[in-house]
Amino acid sequence: MNRLKNTINNMNLQKVRFVIQVLTFVLFVYGGYFALSFGSKLPIFACPYNSEAVGACYLIPLQHQLSMPSQILLGGAGIAVITGLLGFLFWFIFLNKAWCRYVCPFGTFQDWLTLLRKNIGIRYSTYSQNNFEKLSKIKYIFLAIVILFPLFMGVGLLGSDWSAAFCKMCPARVISPMFSGDFSQWAIDFSSKTSMILTSIAIIFAGLFLIGSFVKKRFFCFFCPMSALHYIFSKFSFVQLKKDGSKCTRCGDCYAVCDMQIKDIADDVTSTDILRDDCILCLKCIAACPEDDALHFDIFKLKAFSSTKEGFEKRMGIEKPQGLNNE
Repeated sequence: MNRLKNTINNMNLQKVRFVIQVLTFVLFVYGGYFALSFGSKLPIFACPYNSEAVGACYLIPLQHQLSMPSQILLGGAGIAVITGLLGFLFWFIFLNKAWCRYVCPFGTFQDWLTLLRKNIGIRYSTYSQNNFEKLSKIKYIFLAIVILFPLFMGVGLLGSDWSAAFCKMCPARVISPMFSGDFSQWAIDFSSKTSMILTSIAIIFAGLFLIGSFVKKRFFCFFCPMSALHYIFSKFSFVQLKKDGSKCTRCGDCYAVCDMQIKDIADDVTSTDILRDDCILCLKCIAACPEDDALHFDIFKLKAFSSTKEGFEKRMGIEKPQGLNNE
């Protein structure tokens, strides 16, 4: 058992991430070719506008359910909202926010744009801490749009043109079909003024996504409403990111490799639960930590992957340079 534990703690996490991401990208983007389906409650941007996707992002059915007339929503139809949420939670509790880092096709695409940028030799951009704190709240504004706009439709404050308003603005709707050779979503819908505005915003957002993700690691994840929804339910997950502050020397290596610029991972030495709303559970912080058990990834409260001095030393020539030097 100790040998297995040491093998896991000393593993090349970068290779593990790459393999998992490739496999899940193929599965969730092209699984339709194999008649696979995982339903419509997925906690990732598996966009059904890509005809070969194996399922649908939960934000799509959630918007349609919440837009039902209020008298119907507060009646028996409300059960559909509850069962839909339970379906989402069924998927989510097994991986927590690791869905973002290892499974979400939109997240994987961003990582590949980062890899392209690195190979070209372009330095990545970062936010100042002040900008980070402001911009990272935008995801909750988008989550409010996901929830409130459909409810406004249900009480008659908004018309049917606002149906699934976030999806009409979402860059995933425009970009995801491209993976299957479909570029038809790069178009403005002129059927109504509302549709024209929302689809125009989507094209602007898609352009910003492609540019931003090329120069900034995980650019869109800072603004993703799915990430905000994840964090609301993150306490219910079987997997958690934990920290023992008494073992932390605040060397800053964990912060240096963090794609999401989460300062608490290094500075907070009092919190045991160190998972934050922008965290994508990539586990780079654990791999970069030189202190035994200062950081650990737990499954059912058992340490599945822990920081170790030995693991840190073995990864020095594998991951740390790529994490600390302009990754």
